[in-house]
Amino acid sequence: QVQLVESGGGLVQAGGSLRLSCVASGRTFSSLIMGWFRQAPGKEREFVAAISRTGISTRYADSVKGRFAISRDSAKSTVYLQMNSLKPEDTAVYYCAADTSGSLRPRLRRDEYDYWGQGTQVTVSS
Repeated sequence: QVQLVESGGGLVQAGGSLRLSCVASGRTFSSLIMGWFRQAPGKEREFVAAISRTGISTRYADSVKGRFAISRDSAKSTVYLQMNSLKPEDTAVYYCAADTSGSLRPRLRRDEYDYWGQGTQVTVSS
């Protein structure tokens, strides 16, 4: 079992920044591929960013490329999502996810992840 706990959400004005954190426990952190997804009201959960087990490879949704950055800290078993130049359309519940497959590549599909956090709300006001 893998437990994921997100934090760092909140209310921010358009153009502002937030950093989300997700602490993982229950498995060796370096064995986990980590990802961030988001779900806005009335919409499906969508991919935001993912990072490989080593942290060398990252992938981003086109909508956040150049504004968001995913990173991981093995010493803290934590994955981060730095969000800059936030827009009202970034408003959503953000979920951290972990994949235990052992693949060396970041995962992009929701069904490839085995474990999910409880989510943290991000609201961007215009």
